Amino acid sequence: MKIVKEAMSWAGSIGVSFVLVLFIGIFVFQPYKVDGHSMDPTLQDKERIYISKLVHTFAQELEYGDIVVIDSRVDRPRTFKDSLMEQPVIQMIAGSVNERTFYVKRVIGKAGDVLEFKDHQVYRNGQALEEPYIKETMEFVSDHKWTVPEGHVFVMGDNRNASEDSRKIGFIPLDHVMGVKKLP
Repeated sequence: MKIVKEAMSWAGSIGVSFVLVLFIGIFVFQPYKVDGHSMDPTLQDKERIYISKLVHTFAQELEYGDIVVIDSRVDRPRTFKDSLMEQPVIQMIAGSVNERTFYVKRVIGKAGDVLEFKDHQVYRNGQALEEPYIKETMEFVSDHKWTVPEGHVFVMGDNRNASEDSRKIGFIPLDHVMGVKKLP
């Protein structure tokens, strides 16, 4: 009987720990690994970062220049099931493969901003951005003006010439911003 009681105590502790790990990973913070060179020189390929998910949990306002992890599947709504199934612990138990859907990018435009790409620079609301963090002069130019819709952001990588970002995948719904990494 004592062994059964001890086993039940351990099972309860493990169960509570499991739920706590899931709660923290879904709502508070989560590790991600940078995959690729789109954020060079700020973040390196394979670098592990930790993001605060409080922005996502409490729908907090993002700031220009915030480094964010986004769900690039902007063509579909996100659900709680997505957040649950994307947790590393659940993926490990389910034996699922983590597909490449999360990108690390920088917030360049917020709702209502008009963005232009001319003279190899980014212009927000008619003003050229000072971006000391970019790797090199951007090759991309366009005659198109991009107006960020309500409830969305426009993101770009710091390595503008090697980044799959809002120029290609479009505006990012705020519920697709998984979290933010604040730099010191």
